[in-house]
Formats: sequence, C-alpha cells, structure tokens
Amino acid sequence: SSGINAEYGGKLAVLGDGFKVVKAGKQSLIQSVPGELTMDHTTALDVANKSGGKLTVSNLETMGWPELRINKTVDSLMDQGMVWVDEIDSSYWVPALFHS
Repeated sequence: SSGINAEYGGKLAVLGDGFKVVKAGKQSLIQSVPGELTMDHTTALDVANKSGGKLTVSNLETMGWPELRINKTVDSLMDQGMVWVDEIDSSYWVPALFHS
C-alpha cells in the first residue's frame, strides 16, 4: 500500500485534499470523496471486484453478514457516491470497478 501511495501520491497531490489510494482485495482504487472506508466497505468492494463491479445482497449474504450489516454497508457506500443502484435487478454497481 505504501508503494502505491508513493507511486500515485505526487500525482494525486495536484488534485488537492480528499484523494487517496485504497485497496479492495488486489485492486487499487482512488477514493475521491471524503470519508473513511471500514473493513466492511473494503470487503464489499472486494466482493464487487470479483463480480466485475456488480454487488448484490446475495453476494454479501455468502459472507455470513446479517441483513442490517449489509444494508448499513451498502447505504454508506451509496452515501459516499461509490455505489450506484440498479433498480432493474436490485443490484449495485461500483463504477470504479467496471470491467470491459
């Protein structure tokens, strides 16, 4: 992580405060919204990364999480603008993790 921060730190510095590199599994993401990522956020982002950027409640249920924990995590990610809702199939998308 320190290598990643060193690599991108100078480039991100020109953008001002509020930008930092965070890890989601093996993927590095640039967080551009103020806020802290909890371990639950990071785990949810890792689950989404393994699904091409798509996050579903059933994916998080396989982690053994109760409904309240899932809702709290997803709601927080949505509040931070890191997750978009797909109302067609009741899923969520992490734009930073879209895979082509």
